Amino acid sequence: MGANHSTTGPAPRRVRTILVCALAPLFAAAAVAALLMWPDRMQDDAQAPREPRYHATVTRIVIEPCPPVPETPDESADPGPCGTATIALHDGPDTDTTVDTEIPAGPGAPTLTVGDEVMVMSLTDAEDPNVTVYTIADQQRGTPMLWLVALFAAAIIAFGRWRGLAALAGLAATFAILLTFILPAILQGQPPLAVAITGAALIMFVVLYLTHGLTSQTSVAVLGTLASLVLTGVLGTLAIGATHLTGYGSEDATTLSFVAGDVDLHGLLLAGIIIGSLGVLDDVTVTQAATVTELVRANPALTRLQLYRAATRVGRAHIASTVNTIVLAYAGASLPLLLLVISANRDTLDILTSEFMAQEIVRSAVGTLGLIAAVPITTGLAAIVTKTHHRPHRRLPAPRADRDDVLAALAQTTPTTTWDTDRPPT
Repeated sequence: MGANHSTTGPAPRRVRTILVCALAPLFAAAAVAALLMWPDRMQDDAQAPREPRYHATVTRIVIEPCPPVPETPDESADPGPCGTATIALHDGPDTDTTVDTEIPAGPGAPTLTVGDEVMVMSLTDAEDPNVTVYTIADQQRGTPMLWLVALFAAAIIAFGRWRGLAALAGLAATFAILLTFILPAILQGQPPLAVAITGAALIMFVVLYLTHGLTSQTSVAVLGTLASLVLTGVLGTLAIGATHLTGYGSEDATTLSFVAGDVDLHGLLLAGIIIGSLGVLDDVTVTQAATVTELVRANPALTRLQLYRAATRVGRAHIASTVNTIVLAYAGASLPLLLLVISANRDTLDILTSEFMAQEIVRSAVGTLGLIAAVPITTGLAAIVTKTHHRPHRRLPAPRADRDDVLAALAQTTPTTTWDTDRPPT
């Protein structure tokens, strides 16, 4: 635990040895599991060849009347816009040429204006295989997103300085683990639960130590997070089994079952609970470990029990606000599907016990239970570790005075009283 960002000083060698002995096997196990389940990129390329997409710019738009369509149940539906768009290709086999393509129409189709940067796909004409047809797939959002990310990074660095820069590095590590290990491994048929726990452990080790430094306080947060993740996984397994969830509660999951039949949707549901809980768990555990450290700095005379009780009161306030955050995060991510379920005009009990709603309730409940468990686990560990290496200074005993010196001092300071033998003292 070398580079210490804590203000309480480095922990004694005994404490550091105990923490290393506890964490090193866990890190080694996560690394070995990741190597065993690491996805094969060559297998991905062979199974799912990439669709070619090219950059282009809209140079001209011609709006035309839409052709008549057969009567449909919904006659008010707007089939437009109709017409053609001229696009200038910037890469691909037809670079630096212009082609005409139909204006995309229908729900979710991009709205085009002259000068828009778009992404196009090349298709083979069904009538003439030698002719390539281009169709507009989506808007090109690279430039505005780049400016938004730059503003995001600048704000974090300006406020957090070096700690903000470390947080950005931790965020990059999180995305790297998600995109290179967790998602590809699940897509290739690896057990989602094992992949999620392994990936979450790697994220936890890398991000926490990178952001908060190699300190005993961070090690306590890592241990608390890992213990809470294991408990969340156990509770999630029991809850999913008790509620008979299948993982097919959304259209996305059903589509995934056709596209990637090797994916275990039942395990994917549990993996989503673990990954979703990790982001809030590390916040709670780091806060609890830091709270205990600051309480010791403020009053070194506090006992471990007093530290635990005081920090737990802070944790209760934190959990009370975090629970609402978890529920709103799940609801916000699934808002369109929630509206679709509510609009079906079904009984409230039927809606709440449906597959989709039951999944969201189980996610929220299991994640909250894991957060609640993280507070006492991390607080107790932090109280033990912090008090071990931050004890109040003992008062040195006063030097013992010589007996003759004491008697002499008493003789000099004791008043002498003369008694009159004829009169009693008053």
